[in-house]
Amino acid sequence: MSGTSAALTPPADAVVPVRHPDAPAPGELLGAHYEHCFGCGGGQPHGLHLMARAGEGVSVTAEFTVQPAHQGAPGLAHGGVLATALDETLGSLNWLLRTIAVTGRLETDFIRPVPVDTVLHLDARITAVHGRKIYSTATGRIGGPDGPVAVRADALFIEVKVDHFIDNGRPAEIQAAMSDPDQVRRARAFEVNP
Repeated sequence: MSGTSAALTPPADAVVPVRHPDAPAPGELLGAHYEHCFGCGGGQPHGLHLMARAGEGVSVTAEFTVQPAHQGAPGLAHGGVLATALDETLGSLNWLLRTIAVTGRLETDFIRPVPVDTVLHLDARITAVHGRKIYSTATGRIGGPDGPVAVRADALFIEVKVDHFIDNGRPAEIQAAMSDPDQVRRARAFEVNP
């Protein structure tokens, strides 16, 4: 990506990322981490409903269809919605490390407009890990995995403890998520950058 800031360049002693042995298998649908997540949750009527799948190594693929509610200019996706799709896809990568992490920095390049009703195909991968810092990159293509590039981003995620969400989230939602009798849903609510 041209113009990437120094903050998104891994240091020389960063390590190559390693997929966690308990990570979802390649091709496995990751599903929503939290029903009310704007990016991946089904409980948001105007959300992206982004569907991500584990890829090979430390990569994921995802897609979402640009809806009329996602418009900026007439008939075109809002740039903030496209940045959200990139951020959600990049955040999904952390499931492959089995790490709780939040976005520290996201730099996005908008290459071409994305029309409403377009399916945006996203590919993302982790490029390096340095302590609590996770470096990653993503590309969004129009109409298919080999379609023209519309957006791309580089990101820095920071590993955090679950207390990050408990201490900073709105108490009603935190309590509701923590009170869910389904242990898997309760744990997943805090797994990925919300």
